[in-house]
Amino acid sequence: MSAQGLAAFAALIADPTRAAFCLALLDGRAWTAGELARTAKVAPSTASEHLSKMVQGGLLAEERQGRHRYVRLADAATAQLVEDLAARVSPAASGPAPATLRAASASAAMARARTCYDHLAGRLGVAVTDALLSRGLLEPGFSLSPSGADWFAGLGIALEASRTRPMARPCLDWTERRPHLAGTAGAALCHHAFAAGWVTRIGGQRALKITDDGLASLSALLEIPAGMLRPAPN
Repeated sequence: MSAQGLAAFAALIADPTRAAFCLALLDGRAWTAGELARTAKVAPSTASEHLSKMVQGGLLAEERQGRHRYVRLADAATAQLVEDLAARVSPAASGPAPATLRAASASAAMARARTCYDHLAGRLGVAVTDALLSRGLLEPGFSLSPSGADWFAGLGIALEASRTRPMARPCLDWTERRPHLAGTAGAALCHHAFAAGWVTRIGGQRALKITDDGLASLSALLEIPAGMLRPAPN
């Protein structure tokens, strides 16, 4: 990798519109150019121009279905890079506080529970990770213990080893500033949380609502207090 090549890749993110696309795509799904344009508040033609550069540079992958063009982050490693960069942004550089009640509520929901590509993040993700660590289901070095493997199996979660992805790894959470669980185990647990009805998406975005079933299950399985994950009273 040359210095010029590294600078060119870094430039793919070093633009507010392209950075906004990356943050939106951290929900792990494929988006259309129109959807991303509305999210970043730019014209569709502007979005298409940016997306073409990001696909050509290997930051995004493109999928086509009929007339529709979808883009997503290239892979889990790319998502980790974006999340790691976001976690290193100082609070002072994060911009002004939300100006409206709606914006403040959306920000609070993102901090409480969200997806980080394909695993759980925010207060929810960190609370689950802390509980797994304190019970010895996850080792301090972020490897899954034998009892941890049994715990996943007891939930009916099949964990398959991957040559390209670790079973478990820490991912620095950009709101909590502490690690949450990523890797194969983190992705499998997130998939289970959706399938079991523990969480649902809020407005189709990254932010998640933790259901009553989810609060009860997390309390029973990991002794996570429901009050830790409930929205703050108005």
